[in-house]
Amino acid sequence: MTSERVDPDGELLWEEFHRVVNMTSEELRVWLLTDASDEEAFRPGPSLGAAELGRKVLHVLGKRKADLTDDDLATMRTTIEFVEDHTEGPAEDDRRRHALMSVGHDPLRP
Repeated sequence: MTSERVDPDGELLWEEFHRVVNMTSEELRVWLLTDASDEEAFRPGPSLGAAELGRKVLHVLGKRKADLTDDDLATMRTTIEFVEDHTEGPAEDDRRRHALMSVGHDPLRP
């Protein structure tokens, strides 16, 4: 996506991503440095673990919308799918909560 081009789908994706990622970049950065974030019980794909996806989310959070690449857009889509796939169940489930927090979503936040 470039600043000269307005992409309505990209706009919706940006909004949904920032709705789903409810932790700040600093909160996510600190979380990824904790031992608890290393639990990669849930994987959105065959090789992309939650902590790896979290690093990509952190990268996207540091960007302006106009500077997003196709890889960033893919990260945003994967993050949204990951969170949607793992929001069922009790928010207090530590394993699930840790996996979600590793991509920037704290299920205990309103």
